[in-house]
Amino acid sequence: MIYISLKYFVLVLAALFLYYIFPIRFRWLILLAANIAFYALFYKTGWWIFLGTILISYLVALLTDKLSGAGKKAVFILGILGVVTPWFLIKNSNFVINEILGREPINWLVPMGISFYTLQLIGYMADVYMGKTGPEKNIAKFALFASFFPQIIQGPIPRYENLSHQLTEGNRFDEEKVVKGFQLIIWGFFLKLVIADKAAIIVNTVFDNYPAYSGAYIWIASFLYSVQLYTDFLACTTLARGVSGLFGIRLENNFERPYFATSIKDFWRRWHISLSTWLRDYIYIPLGGNRKGKTRKNINLFITFFISGLWHGAGFKFLVWGLLHAFYQVVGELTFELREKIYSVCGIKPDSMKKKWIKQGGTFLLVNFAWIIFRADTLRKGLELITNMITEFNPWVLMNDRLFTLGLEWREMVILGIGIFILHKVSKYQEEGKSVGERIFTQPLLIRWGVYLAAIVGIILFGTYGFGFDAQDFIYGGF
Repeated sequence: MIYISLKYFVLVLAALFLYYIFPIRFRWLILLAANIAFYALFYKTGWWIFLGTILISYLVALLTDKLSGAGKKAVFILGILGVVTPWFLIKNSNFVINEILGREPINWLVPMGISFYTLQLIGYMADVYMGKTGPEKNIAKFALFASFFPQIIQGPIPRYENLSHQLTEGNRFDEEKVVKGFQLIIWGFFLKLVIADKAAIIVNTVFDNYPAYSGAYIWIASFLYSVQLYTDFLACTTLARGVSGLFGIRLENNFERPYFATSIKDFWRRWHISLSTWLRDYIYIPLGGNRKGKTRKNINLFITFFISGLWHGAGFKFLVWGLLHAFYQVVGELTFELREKIYSVCGIKPDSMKKKWIKQGGTFLLVNFAWIIFRADTLRKGLELITNMITEFNPWVLMNDRLFTLGLEWREMVILGIGIFILHKVSKYQEEGKSVGERIFTQPLLIRWGVYLAAIVGIILFGTYGFGFDAQDFIYGGF
């Protein structure tokens, strides 16, 4: 639980103090020192792999900028292999060894955030290779970009042209940026401790004890897992954006209310945006995108989501999860006209709220079924869970005391429900193009800081710490 540990925030406060008292031209060195301190405190294994991939990326970018023709392409390919190979061996070799060959898996020491920084470095090398950006000649400044501590574990996955200059040019103290960073940190703690970690208790009880719980219990747990995964991942990237904001650095928003999506394609415009755009720019478009006919477009889509599944984890369940999302999109496009005719026959107007709600509900259910496979221990168990929730009809469990055997007392369930309600209201407000943070920031000083204090007290009282539970590790921290 690095991002919500006392040790982490002592590091942040120390770095902030030094950052703003040093002259601007030296502030990038403070950030680099903070990165080094972060890895010294938390990065106990695999740091040499990380340093090796940084060095490879740095040298490959310099060489490809100077070379041309076949030599340039060869160096670029070797660089990609040099960065991808450690990730593949550590994250995916056991899939081949254990699930395909049936042998004992290797107990690798997994470097923290390897899946995220691998994509970040590949993107940098590709951008230099394609001439979108120039190479960084100062290796210390490049190391700063590659290892920026607030986002290295779980993203967002930054682009060099967006982040590097913010890190190296130094930022003056900006009260608005700092306060809004503080707002994001509070919101991240709320999402993690009040919603995600409470939902995790019920989710783990049901998923880890199937078939003791079936039917309606799986429906409840699956819906809560959708909430847990979203709020957990959103919390982590929100904390990363908040801490970065304290230094005057802006990280891209990684989520745009994905459960308001009206199609699977729309969902992927809103979910894990930095990964979605990375896959689009470095996999889907280079494969040909949608420029070579529908058949080729669909093949490219399946390849892209196969890689997405592989990136998320080693196992058939992740591959099926990724391919399922490609299947959803292909079928969605093929049945578009049919669904529009059904809406028309049923008297549902094209721009009506009813149609929007139906599309949002249908999209959420499809995503939810895919998340069950994602969460289950194995693909087979995931399919069993989906089959059971469809075939087992036991809605009466919602009316008896067995709901309170899932790990939360009724008071905690009420708090979880209120937390989800607040999330929904804030998301709806944002969906209308409004900003809660901006509205709070423009209030008088006493009201503004009264809201912040009330939020902090609420998190302390009603978060997982308030009831004696340990905070869960961030789900995507395992990637």
